Amino acid sequence: MGKLFLALLVFLALFYSVLSCPYCPTPVPPIVLPPPPPPSTLVPCPPPPPRRGPTCPINTLKLDACVNILGGLVNIVIGGEGQATDACCPVLEGVADLDAALCLCTCIKANLLNINILLPIAIEVLLDCGKHIPSDYQCPGY
Repeated sequence: MGKLFLALLVFLALFYSVLSCPYCPTPVPPIVLPPPPPPSTLVPCPPPPPRRGPTCPINTLKLDACVNILGGLVNIVIGGEGQATDACCPVLEGVADLDAALCLCTCIKANLLNINILLPIAIEVLLDCGKHIPSDYQCPGY
């Protein structure tokens, strides 16, 4: 029994000496990294379509009457431009000079009319409407 008592006494002495340690560092918590974000399921936006060139800033349907009169002027001798001026000038009012020419080119091409015959007449009508177009103006190719 003496040996058991002595062993218990040694054990208690060691136990209390461990508990009486003046400095016990606090354990460092493990660094937990957040889970990576899930892969994106969004489909990227497609690139915008390439520009086809300059466009008319007004509704070309409004110019149909004007272009139809221009097509009729091919067969009229002199003096028929008054009708075209009356039909075209109100529609082209407030539109920049080159934009007005571009709009007429767009309408003439949309109506499948001969641009080479109608362009000089269209430029004359634009001049009558007070628009200033360069003498070497040509409709842009599409």
